[in-house]
Amino acid sequence: MCYNIPICITFLRLILIPIFVITFYLPFYFKPFITSLIFFIAAATDWLDGFVARRWKQTTNFGKLLDPIADKIIVTVSVFLISEYFHVWFITIPSFLIIIREIIVAGLRQWIAEVDKCKNITVSKISKIKTSIQMLSLFILLWHPCSIFIHIGILLLYIALIITIYSMIKYICKIQFDIFK
Repeated sequence: MCYNIPICITFLRLILIPIFVITFYLPFYFKPFITSLIFFIAAATDWLDGFVARRWKQTTNFGKLLDPIADKIIVTVSVFLISEYFHVWFITIPSFLIIIREIIVAGLRQWIAEVDKCKNITVSKISKIKTSIQMLSLFILLWHPCSIFIHIGILLLYIALIITIYSMIKYICKIQFDIFK
């Protein structure tokens, strides 16, 4: 298998995930800032690897497979961490609904790959917006510097949840149209 720069950037994101989890649990004063900073760098690699792959024409099937897996891992781990930290239903419920959506979409993508009928399913603009808002809300909630930021992070989490559910429904409808037409 040939590794190119975008795939290496994606691997960097995967490597950063356990690092920000470790910093989340370390007993020092600046841990929320350090954790959120590492998360931000990992989240920024999501944009960077796609940009580099398109710009340098280094898109590969392996990269198309690995990138969404890395995204789902970072989102899942982060929502678990914020759910554990805040330990309240109004963060836990949207967090787990986001995880459920990620599992459903991952399963659908695997099914599509096996059926091999629907090759034109691509990442939509709404999914990119969803990911950006999710990452911003998770960054803020991992950092949680003050109550105003926490409220903003929770609001963004709910906005991300609405867009998450909408994008899943749109994705399911597109698959249904493309495969069963």
